[in-house]
Amino acid sequence: MLLLFETPAGFALFKVLDEGKLSKVEDLGKEFSSPDSARKVVKLKAFSKFENTSEALESVTKIIESSTSKGLRKFLRANCDGEMLAVADSKLGNAIKDKLKIECVHNNAVMELMRGVRSQLTELISGLATQDLAPMSLGLSHSLSRYKLKFSPDKVDTMIIQAIGLLDDLDKELNTYAMRVREWYGWHFPELAKIVQDNILYARSVKLMGSRDNAAKLDFSEILPEEVEAELKEAAVISMGSDVSDVDLMNIKELCDQVLSLAEYRAQLYDYLKNRMNTIAPNLTALVGELVGARLIAHGGSLLNLAKQPGSTVQILGAEKALFRALKTKHATPKYGLLYHASLVGQAPPKMKGKMSRSLAAKAALTIRYDALGDGQDDSMGLENRLKLEARLRNLEGKELGRSAGSAKGKPKIEAYDKDRKKGAGGLITPAKTYNPSADAILGQTPNSTARKVEEEEPAKEAPVTGEEKKEKKKKKKRSEEETAVPSDRNGTAEQDGEGEAKKEKKKKKKHQAESDGVQNEAENADEGGKKKKKRKHAEAEDDDEYETPSKKKEKKKKKTEG
Repeated sequence: MLLLFETPAGFALFKVLDEGKLSKVEDLGKEFSSPDSARKVVKLKAFSKFENTSEALESVTKIIESSTSKGLRKFLRANCDGEMLAVADSKLGNAIKDKLKIECVHNNAVMELMRGVRSQLTELISGLATQDLAPMSLGLSHSLSRYKLKFSPDKVDTMIIQAIGLLDDLDKELNTYAMRVREWYGWHFPELAKIVQDNILYARSVKLMGSRDNAAKLDFSEILPEEVEAELKEAAVISMGSDVSDVDLMNIKELCDQVLSLAEYRAQLYDYLKNRMNTIAPNLTALVGELVGARLIAHGGSLLNLAKQPGSTVQILGAEKALFRALKTKHATPKYGLLYHASLVGQAPPKMKGKMSRSLAAKAALTIRYDALGDGQDDSMGLENRLKLEARLRNLEGKELGRSAGSAKGKPKIEAYDKDRKKGAGGLITPAKTYNPSADAILGQTPNSTARKVEEEEPAKEAPVTGEEKKEKKKKKKRSEEETAVPSDRNGTAEQDGEGEAKKEKKKKKKHQAESDGVQNEAENADEGGKKKKKRKHAEAEDDDEYETPSKKKEKKKKKTEG
């Protein structure tokens, strides 16, 4: 049996001298307690040295990926002749068996044998000292980590930082130049600024037209729509602008050329930035877009530095001044920074922008780490997280948090049943309750006194109609009835006279009842008026007692005693 062992210096192939000892796995570690005892178990058969670091890195990465390199295949073909090979990885053993037709073994005994060989490696391999092995392993580990982090020319993010900075500068310069063209040419044709809103189309129109007198002869169909073109030609005829010399128009056209060239270069730079972002951070680009992702990377310094930041930092990245000002003044901290310009935050309603930016920052932190440290080159993770955030946004807009969230916070509130409340709207079916003034408590008065006052005021407000008023009303009714009533038959029968007398008797009875009721009401009103007068006199007497001087009180007491 042969044993394949990987070292930083190369591949080693050991011959197992006593295979019977492999059956006792527990005692196998004792056989490697000393170099002499280790030489009795295994013996070096062949060694393949790495020529340079790149070859060592290639071979080690192939082994990590469970595949064989060209150098390893040559080494095994030359030294394995029909013997069984012990390997540390079962997947690597399957690859060797498929390609080289060599039987491979991987079990606990092999792993224990590997551990023993590693402990006595410098003694078993002649010419390999410990001081040489340590720097080799350190250099190979650094190279391997760089390779795993994908530090390749395609993954350099400094180009993105420079490109987004230049793009922002171009936007500022382009805006300044375009406003200068509008202001300059506005002296000659001021109406054009309102007709053509886009800066690039405005510069193209000015460059093609020159003087406004040429507008009627030219064709603007390649630049402007038909409606805008017709409006421009009409405005050029009746324009209020002043005349401009040919030299001025020439300089204005040159400025228009600068605007158009800058706009063209900006479009090329944006395409370059878009391609670089899709290469370096495809998942972040799918989640927040090219511009926002590039600004996040530029603000963080690099993609790797940004990957070290938590989601809460990514959320307020770009709003540092507002954050420290809020902490200093003890106000509310900002909810978003650069992420405010992301499309998902822009789609959210104003009240939900904070929640959406927090969710987006958490997913963005995951995608940044996956782009910086992961092996995948596709944008599947970013697209998946975007779909989740869009679903959350719909839930927030529809107030259906209970369906998506399983926590107690996401459960809908159970409202108490109210029969007076409508199902859909929040209005009440029954009218609102009236105000109860007796429930008020006034300083210096008890609730009982206020209740008494209210009871006293109520009969005063509802003054009943007196008996005299009722009599006057009835007399007026009689007169009106006598005036309007015309006797139909003066020579009526005796039966009709009897009926008339019965009606008169009924009326007399009603009069007597009304008079008796009126007398009773007058008596009641008189009693109530007397009570009120007594209460008022009593209150006035109490007030007089309060305001009387001590000397007056003494005089009153003397009079009472004399009396």
